[in-house]
Amino acid sequence: MFIETETTPNPATLKFLPGRSVMEQGTANFADADAATRSPLALRLFGLDGVTQVFFGADFVTVSKADETSWSELKPAVLGALVEHFTAGEPLLTGAAEPTAEEEDDEVVAQIKELLETRVRPAVAADGGDIIFEAFADGVVYLQMHGSCSGCPSSTATLKAGIENMLRHYIPEVVEVRAV
Repeated sequence: MFIETETTPNPATLKFLPGRSVMEQGTANFADADAATRSPLALRLFGLDGVTQVFFGADFVTVSKADETSWSELKPAVLGALVEHFTAGEPLLTGAAEPTAEEEDDEVVAQIKELLETRVRPAVAADGGDIIFEAFADGVVYLQMHGSCSGCPSSTATLKAGIENMLRHYIPEVVEVRAV
């Protein structure tokens, strides 16, 4: 199995492309080992010294490292863990997903979600991350940054110069975008 790697705008995160589907639907973000209990692969990756975050996209895995950890040391270990997991045919996730709150979308929220889904998420996925809608209140859109977007030095610029400007252009009710 050959796994390609790509850099991301976040120097603490690398994107690993195993050449196969990773998540059939949606994404999964694990901020620490405690959050990874339902993923054998995420637990395996957190078992490596220096891994601070794991994110699964449709066809990629992003791994973030601690500042004091070198990619030259960590990257081969991550590649080994990925190869072992995928060649063994182990499941990516076990058990049920964490429950999510169902909400009835009003027209503005539906427009925000549509723009995020069609214009923003594909672009950030190319960089190994994801942006998830959290809420819309008093003109403010609250978004969660995952994968390489979480902690990325350019994420504030992406939110303000990119996403906020686009949403304000198409949806007059939006006055600001904030990360949560």
